[in-house]
Amino acid sequence: MIIENISPIIFEIGPFAVRWYGLLFAVSVLTGFYYMRKHGIKKGFNEDMIFSLFMVILFSLVVGARLVFVAVNWSYFMANPGLIIRIDQGGLAFHGGLLGGILSSWIYCHIRKLSWHDLADLAVPAVAVGIALVRIGNIFNQEIIGREAALFFFERHPTQIYGSLIGIVLLLLHNYLARRGTVKPGYLFWNFVLGYTLLRGFIEETFRQNPLVAWGYISEAWGAGFFTTVHLFTPAIVVLCVVMLWRIKGR
Repeated sequence: MIIENISPIIFEIGPFAVRWYGLLFAVSVLTGFYYMRKHGIKKGFNEDMIFSLFMVILFSLVVGARLVFVAVNWSYFMANPGLIIRIDQGGLAFHGGLLGGILSSWIYCHIRKLSWHDLADLAVPAVAVGIALVRIGNIFNQEIIGREAALFFFERHPTQIYGSLIGIVLLLLHNYLARRGTVKPGYLFWNFVLGYTLLRGFIEETFRQNPLVAWGYISEAWGAGFFTTVHLFTPAIVVLCVVMLWRIKGR
């Protein structure tokens, strides 16, 4: 979705600028912490521990997401090194954030002798809300642009809206499964990762204006393209999620 003359900045005070992307990211962080604290305490976890773990996850998620984004856009950041740390302007790769969050939280839980799967389930709403809100922030930054499509209703696919709706759908699915109260620890988390991987791969990435890697095909009529970097990693993540869900079911 391209909107003419849209500004990524809400307001400025001297050299300080408040951006829509940063604000929406902050709202998603606060919402996620509220949910994790509320339901973590109900499960018997210590409030201070929840706060510490949340900060560990948040830091590693942002670092991992930024590192992967910078890595896949290395030529641009080599020419603009001062922008590497400017996450307020956008540029966070979900899969890098996922890897960073999983590794850091697993190490934390291993040291503290806590159930990683129980705590991972509590993080799902935070991630889902983050996806929904950050994709709206992408509209203000005019990034994650969709492909032009001759046979579509609009000039190009609104991939930011697709991504935001994916987050909302997965949040609703999570809430439905959580209310059933019969799922085993870890099921909600890996079910979420599986759902996001499939929906992003088949919907958002397919219609997103990305450079193709290795080989590819683009349908100019439908504005669909294969294969992006995310497409190539999708099968491995799907296999991982299926294996983890199978192991959880076996327990």
